[in-house]
Formats: sequence, structure tokens, C-alpha cells
Amino acid sequence: MANTSDFKNGLCLQLNNELYTIVEFQHVKPGKGGAFVRTKLKSLTTGKVIDKTFNAGVKVDIARVERRPHQFLYQDTAGYHFMDDTSFEQVMLEETLINAPRLLKEGQEVDILFHQETGKPLSCELPPFVALSVIYTEPGYKGDTATKTLKPATLETGVQIQVPLFINNADVLKVDTRTSTYAERIKK
Repeated sequence: MANTSDFKNGLCLQLNNELYTIVEFQHVKPGKGGAFVRTKLKSLTTGKVIDKTFNAGVKVDIARVERRPHQFLYQDTAGYHFMDDTSFEQVMLEETLINAPRLLKEGQEVDILFHQETGKPLSCELPPFVALSVIYTEPGYKGDTATKTLKPATLETGVQIQVPLFINNADVLKVDTRTSTYAERIKK
């Protein structure tokens, strides 16, 4: 058991027989009335984000979870297959448990969140940024940089994102996995 003063981003809670992780929280002390904590909680089973307000000092159940590094092996009709870096055991996950499945490439390092009591995988998180090369994009025109015009580019995993005009084929890009957007071009 813990109380609201122990809240931090990423903390896993058990509410109404379901597991949630804290995405965002804010302690509020209004001029009139008691203090409270406003939170955004993400369900680890459905992926939905809900808003929940707790009175200050309320006791909550903390769920014990463990992050283990894994390596992405391959995808087939059964799901996505990962290998534990330390024990070499393989785990198969459904697409719904992965935060950005379209940005996964073979050999990619990820963190899989496991419930300690049941050993069940809860979610799979890619690093905040991944490096992916451009397979195809239309050529840009020299000097056409006055506006922030974007063009579509197909990456090595098959996903299509919007990139600036100066990006060419075979460029390696840093892609944000949280939003699936272009971050910057990586120098060769």
C-alpha cells in the first residue's frame, strides 16, 4: 500500500481489479478545500487512458511489475516473437500490447513489462527513438525550403511517415516511437 505522495510517472496501480500505469499526475492545493491529485492513467490491458482524481493521502494498491530487456526476432500470423537477453527464452505477444508495432525491425531492443505475481506480459515498449532508413521518397527540389512543407517517405519497416523535402532515399532517420513522426536525420 502506498499513498498519493508516492505517485510518479510509470508507477503501476491496481484499481477495480485492473492494472493502470500513471502517465501524468499533478498535485493541486486549491485555496478553498482539501488538496487532491489529478492523474491520467493508462490501462495495461485495454490501452485506454482515463482521468482520475484522488484526494491527498488516499491509500492505493501498487502492482509489482518488472521490466526485462528483450530483442525482437520476427512476426508471423501468431504474433510478435521476442527473446529475453539474459535467459534466451522466447515470448510471443499480440500486436495490441506493443506501443508502436509498425516501427519494429528485427534485432530491435525493447522492454517488456511483466506482472511479477502472475508472470504475464503486460506491455512492450520501444525506446523513445529508433533509427530507420528510407526505402523510397520522391526527390526534393533544391532551394525549396522556405516553408515547412513535408512529403511522404516509406521506411524499411514499411511504415509511411511525413518528412521534410531535403530527405532522400537511403537516408537514416531518427523516428519518435511515441508519435510515429520524424525527429531528425542521422549523419552518416
